[in-house]
Amino acid sequence: MKLAAVQYRPPHGRPEQAREELRALVLRAEDVDLVVCPEMATTGYVFENAEEIRPLAEKARGPTFQMLSECAKTLGAWVVCGFAESGNHALYNSAMTISPSGELVNCYRKVLLYELDETWAEAGEDRPVIQAGSLGRLTPAICMDLNDDRFGLHLRVKQPDVVAFCTNWVDEDLDILSYWRMRLFGWQGWMVASDRWGTERGVRFYGRSAILGPQGRVLGVLPATGDGVLYGETQTGKTELR
Repeated sequence: MKLAAVQYRPPHGRPEQAREELRALVLRAEDVDLVVCPEMATTGYVFENAEEIRPLAEKARGPTFQMLSECAKTLGAWVVCGFAESGNHALYNSAMTISPSGELVNCYRKVLLYELDETWAEAGEDRPVIQAGSLGRLTPAICMDLNDDRFGLHLRVKQPDVVAFCTNWVDEDLDILSYWRMRLFGWQGWMVASDRWGTERGVRFYGRSAILGPQGRVLGVLPATGDGVLYGETQTGKTELR
């Protein structure tokens, strides 16, 4: 099983530019089974209110899906990506899961909101487990989910094979990998953590996208800054930065 985490800093409020840059990064992840992109990967993350982000939000099958659907078909891989979703009556911090054939299989809405989400987003309710071919059973997750005891219970009970973790983890000068490993205790799968980096409106993000295996084994970590793709092959435990 070959996994890839895309680390990317989107230009705030410029989704068309972000989609082009993100597309190039995703297509660098050749010969993989899964590509994971950050939370809110085409808009940036820090918004004052719903009115500010609403023009940037999109439907689940909107332009970001259309772009990533083509990428998934080109790569023959599953793709999971965070985005600002415009639902029927509300806005959500969501993650789309796209099959290798380019189909939208699931749109997960973040259940536990961070304070920066609460200025504009509604919370979701469901935690999916997706049958994802050679990957086995996949659960998409977004950032604060890892702080939610209910999510930890979900992992221990359902035991999905892979967690596709889209995040914009705020840098608070802590050893996040140790914290993540603690929160994953009791689960025996693989986590692909795709983070953004840099500072946006005074908020500094952690970077250091990572791939973690069973028992919290770290396959690889990217630097704190810079766009990149981290590749992990679960059979060999090898990693490389492309």
